[in-house]
Amino acid sequence: MRILLIKLTSLGDLIHALPALTDARAAYPDIEFDWVIDESFQEVALWHPAVKNHFTTNHRKWRKNLRSLSTYASMFKLFQNIRKNKYDRVIDGQGNHKSGFLSLFTRGIRAGFDKNSVREKIAHLAYQKKYQVSKEQHAIARLRVLFAQALEYPLPETEPNFGINTERFIKPNFELPENFVVFVHNASWITKLWPEDHWLSLIKKTLEAGHTILLPWGNKEEEARAHRLAISSNVKVLPRLSLSEIGYVLARAKGCVCMDTGLSHLTAALNIPSLTLYGATDSGLIGASGGGQQHIQSTLPCAPCQKKSCRYPNQTNLNLNPPCLAEITPERVFQALIGVVS
Repeated sequence: MRILLIKLTSLGDLIHALPALTDARAAYPDIEFDWVIDESFQEVALWHPAVKNHFTTNHRKWRKNLRSLSTYASMFKLFQNIRKNKYDRVIDGQGNHKSGFLSLFTRGIRAGFDKNSVREKIAHLAYQKKYQVSKEQHAIARLRVLFAQALEYPLPETEPNFGINTERFIKPNFELPENFVVFVHNASWITKLWPEDHWLSLIKKTLEAGHTILLPWGNKEEEARAHRLAISSNVKVLPRLSLSEIGYVLARAKGCVCMDTGLSHLTAALNIPSLTLYGATDSGLIGASGGGQQHIQSTLPCAPCQKKSCRYPNQTNLNLNPPCLAEITPERVFQALIGVVS
């Protein structure tokens, strides 16, 4: 059985899809997946043994250059490559207008969420097989249900198995400390960022407890923050790493403190003891899932609001210090951290 999965982005969403691949492989040992995935995250597709081939998109660049002939040439090449194969099923696990549109250029029975379950309603018009899956479930559970229905096997009652082959991670060209924790201080939304002074306080407490701290980053702004947080020789700013190199580092960490971002989901999938802080986002619907995970959710009445900008009343500098995350104190996080790394 050959299946095409369309799941483009982002890192956390892609990791959410891995247990469904594991379920399908358990139901059909000879099943093979090809995966259409954003080129920035294509390494994720390489980590799972059920994935044979992958096709990459660059839809962010395409969207910004719609008048460029090179954009249409790249899109046409992608469509050509996908159409070389006929699939038993084409599963759209993204459920938005981009992925639905892309599915129309595939050869196979197109399956996805129905109009009440899909992320963007227009996408369901592209599917020939449509399935109802409650939006109240965690994203991992939703994809496991979708796959089970689309591929016609009983939904497993087991805990999610991400099936990541860690041998496909890449060792960075530097030596790691013998014992270390990783602080994932970055996130894509301003409302997902813990105040910097809170990070500094946590770092001081963690250093006093005798732990070395590693700080990853993904862009210049995050790199600058990491250097501001590196207040000791035992706080080390990592160089720019590929996803597979970061996976290698995380897999060897004693523990992690994370914001709600893709690396928190990778850490969870690797069963590394971790704390993830949630303010604007809902840990019940998209929280990091795996062994040794603790979710610290803001108790502010407006949280989780699911907003990328804060509108909490009677506050200043909202975009710099979202009140929902500011109320999660460094003392609370440190006590929880000591509990998972001791």
